[in-house]
Amino acid sequence: MIEWIISILLLIGGCFILVGSIGLVKMPDFFMRLHGPTKATTLGMASLLTAAMVFFSTTQAGLSAKEILISLFLLLTAPISAYMMIKSAIHHKLASIERTKGKDNIEDDV
Repeated sequence: MIEWIISILLLIGGCFILVGSIGLVKMPDFFMRLHGPTKATTLGMASLLTAAMVFFSTTQAGLSAKEILISLFLLLTAPISAYMMIKSAIHHKLASIERTKGKDNIEDDV
């Protein structure tokens, strides 16, 4: 039964990472491309690390703290790094498509 749980978590994690990677490649501009790695890939990694926790807790004595620490690190650093990259892109006035611009941030292009 544990093998099924681990397999399902690995498949879910792999699917989320695949979707995030495809989003990174296929989205039209930087602001949209950033959602793939920060949203879907973070969730995929959390699923893979949960599968690793289940596996190592059943094969070894005790709970492995490494996966918990990696998960906390990823969940803390992914949004912060994405925020910093977005702020840098806005500061450098990186070009974006019209759908990305908000109502309040539309510059006068006339």
